[in-house]
Amino acid sequence: MKLHNLKPAEGSTHNRKRIGRGQGSGHGGTSTRGHKGAQQRSGYSHKIGFEGGQMPIQRRLPKYGFKNPFRTEYKAINLEVLQRLAEKNGYTTIDIDTLINAGLISRNDLVKILAKGTLNVKLEVKAHAFSKKAIEAIEAANGTVIKL
Repeated sequence: MKLHNLKPAEGSTHNRKRIGRGQGSGHGGTSTRGHKGAQQRSGYSHKIGFEGGQMPIQRRLPKYGFKNPFRTEYKAINLEVLQRLAEKNGYTTIDIDTLINAGLISRNDLVKILAKGTLNVKLEVKAHAFSKKAIEAIEAANGTVIKL
């Protein structure tokens, strides 16, 4: 290793423009702020969404709909996924931890089992919610349903 081989570590340096360091830098004079007006002066700040006095887009567009703040979001898991998991790993019980280890859900997700696909394996399924057809399909395969 010699002095001409030395380089800073990858990602440690950034190509920043050096403002206010003379005309030769290309960013001297007004220091990229332009001439006159509030934006040129120190201490300038504007409201979020401010468009220079033009009516902001969030006020131009009509508002519609309703978002329920109390809605419970479930992560949907179909019977075909349970079937595949049971065949691949030989499970007889499928619960939240099994689904987390399989990478299908994360730790804080609520799970709802839906009826897409077929189930041929006898399973004990533990989840937060089930569709009616999913319950029928699991029980038709002599399995059990446990709501958490």
